[in-house]
Amino acid sequence: MTITIDAIFDGEVLRPQEPVTLEPHQRYSIIIIGPDAAPVTEANAWDTLQSCAGTYDGPEDWSEQHDHYIYGSPRA
Repeated sequence: MTITIDAIFDGEVLRPQEPVTLEPHQRYSIIIIGPDAAPVTEANAWDTLQSCAGTYDGPEDWSEQHDHYIYGSPRA
C-alpha cells in the first residue's frame, strides 16, 4: 500500500491536512519531502521509456546481423 498524505508539522507532531484511513496502532514508514523540494509528478510508461531512450553506436549492419552481435551466431 502506498498513499500520499499532506501534513503540517506543529512543532511536536505531523498533523494530516485531510482524514486518513490508516489502521491504528500499526507501524508505518514516512518519507519527508520538504517544502522547497521539487514536486513529485506521476510519470506514465511512455515518459519512463522516453527517459531511457537514446542512441547506440554500433555496426552499420546491426539491424540485419543482430543475432550475430548478441548471441555470436554465424552471420546470415
